[in-house]
Amino acid sequence: EELDTPYSHFLLTENIIEHGALSPKTTCYLAPLYIYPEEKKNTAGSGRTFMMVFEPQAKYVVLRPNIDSKILEELGQTFGERPTPEEILYYVYGVFYCNRYRTKYAEFLKIDFPRVPFTSDFEIFKKIAGYGKEFADLHLLKSKALTNPVSKFHGSGSNDFVTKIKYDEKSKRIFINSDKYFDNISPELWNYHIGGYQVLYKYLKDRKGQQMSDPRPYSRIVTAIDKTISLQEQINKIYGQVEKKLIDV
Repeated sequence: EELDTPYSHFLLTENIIEHGALSPKTTCYLAPLYIYPEEKKNTAGSGRTFMMVFEPQAKYVVLRPNIDSKILEELGQTFGERPTPEEILYYVYGVFYCNRYRTKYAEFLKIDFPRVPFTSDFEIFKKIAGYGKEFADLHLLKSKALTNPVSKFHGSGSNDFVTKIKYDEKSKRIFINSDKYFDNISPELWNYHIGGYQVLYKYLKDRKGQQMSDPRPYSRIVTAIDKTISLQEQINKIYGQVEKKLIDV
């Protein structure tokens, strides 16, 4: 079951985001995977103003993972090898998109930051991280699975403006006006929520009155959600093994 609450969204980005990514009413918390070492800032000399527009590139070569050293050490000791920061990120992302986890801890997720259950089984860790990587590629719209969209844009005439959004469950179509529509939209796809928002409806609602000049991004989003639902079903089947024996971190 997909949690329909404003507390349940956890997303990845490769770019700098706005203060409110999903809603102007919310504040986003960002956790970069790597951080640069802090250096003592240059100060202006007496009687003059100092400003450097571009810092020397050498200062931005050395990075360190933005992950607690205790977690890195415990995982390394338990697994016999230290997982990469990317593997840890994908594991966390996989767990957070597991509906069994989200349902089990629904009340806690409403009031606090999510807790990550780290399995002591390296094989399970790798499987969850693998699912997390697939989720990440889908949500960043980078997955090769998006090259064959599950939904396509159809209709006659030249009217591509989003004027009246209507979902027809019987035909599994989302109409943007009386002439144009996207096909093969199951009720599960249409009703999929992230952060309290019905994704496929909100995308069109935000573009009401505008022309659908390129329908491909919407088709890719539909496909990403479809693949996400499928992956969530798969990860649900093995999540029980995660909590059989946890690492105390």
